[in-house]
Amino acid sequence: MDSKGKKIGILFVLCSLLAVMTAVVLVNYNKLMGKNPPPAAGSNTDSVSYQVVEADGRVHGADLSAFMKDSDFFDAEVPNGSNQSTYDEVDENGESVRSLTVLASSVERDIRVKIVDDKGDVVSGEKFAVAVEDTGVYVDDDKDGVILISDIKPGEYKVSLNEQPGFKVPASPVNVRVKSIVSYTVIDDIDLFVHEESEVDILKEDTKDKKIDSEDEDDSQHTALLDMEKDERENAVKLGIDVSKWNGEIDWEIVKAEGVDFAIIRCGYRGSSSGWLIEDPYFYKNLTGAKKAGVKVGLYFFTQAINPVEAVEEASMVVSLLGDTEIDYPVYIDIEGAGGNGRADNLNAAARTAIANAFCRTIRNAGLDAGVYSSRYWYYNNLLVDEMDSLKIWLAEYRDTPLYTGRYDMWQYTSSGSVAGIEGRVDLNVSYLGIE
Repeated sequence: MDSKGKKIGILFVLCSLLAVMTAVVLVNYNKLMGKNPPPAAGSNTDSVSYQVVEADGRVHGADLSAFMKDSDFFDAEVPNGSNQSTYDEVDENGESVRSLTVLASSVERDIRVKIVDDKGDVVSGEKFAVAVEDTGVYVDDDKDGVILISDIKPGEYKVSLNEQPGFKVPASPVNVRVKSIVSYTVIDDIDLFVHEESEVDILKEDTKDKKIDSEDEDDSQHTALLDMEKDERENAVKLGIDVSKWNGEIDWEIVKAEGVDFAIIRCGYRGSSSGWLIEDPYFYKNLTGAKKAGVKVGLYFFTQAINPVEAVEEASMVVSLLGDTEIDYPVYIDIEGAGGNGRADNLNAAARTAIANAFCRTIRNAGLDAGVYSSRYWYYNNLLVDEMDSLKIWLAEYRDTPLYTGRYDMWQYTSSGSVAGIEGRVDLNVSYLGIE
């Protein structure tokens, strides 16, 4: 190639390079200024979004849902069923650390401590220990999350929860004032001490076949609703039943149609062995079913209290379970034996009477009427009726006519009754309370 040809070749290459550089500059200038031409119809716009920058600086055509494609934008989801709370702390091993709260109260010369989590649930299965200032350290040996400390002198105390692995304990102690005497008022936090039947051994705690003394029944007892004359029914004599979980499912509409005027419903009981407060699992079902059918309602609680403080607990539980629901008949404390092995079976008459009075005073202070259920033999031998606080008396004596010579307002005349709508035996009663 001669020199003239070389010059032409070099000039061609330089022109080509200049054209490429000019095209690159123009393309990048348009991108920077937001002047890309709109995409052709049917073109793929997923990878590059179309944007136009207006004179006011606003961007039009931006992909506002682009954040949905960003895998790091959202927090990772916690799998369903995970026990870790979003508010739990974690330790150095990444394990969840639950925050605890200490609740403390007093009824009479005692401190009642309950350990709950951030959801308000009692924490069981751990051997917690609490320190009471100037008194000592007390351990939750049965690991139920509740520590009951008795024989404490009246005064102000500070209660601290000791360190426990896997938990964050309160940094400051909780204050509690120990009362010198029971005040017969509803305990505010009694709900925290109420258990469900699923938590206990029912065979040990709830005695099904409680028997009255053999001297208090004979073959003359009726087993059906009494066939009263119309004028007797109109003179405020009412026929009723008393029921608990042992009666199972009840068709209250049929029961009402059979002539049942009222029902005394068991709301709970104290465990014969553990002493725990336990709710009857059929209480609310029976309460709402009876009221809906037009059957008037009263309540009873089977006691195994061994002192007045425990009686106040039992009464407080009744009031708490009832809530704002109105009832027509009294609330009764059921005082009888629990087969000889109950924690309260060996109490003397004075102790039982004090328990009855404490229960009923608490019920009355809550604005409800109160009474005692027991058998003729027990009224004569295991209770001091003359020392009761003018309570309503519900007598259990299974015969045609009671032999009991004292005053009574309601009479349970059989435990072997039969009423349509209830499968099996049921207790039958007559009320002389005059409740219309």
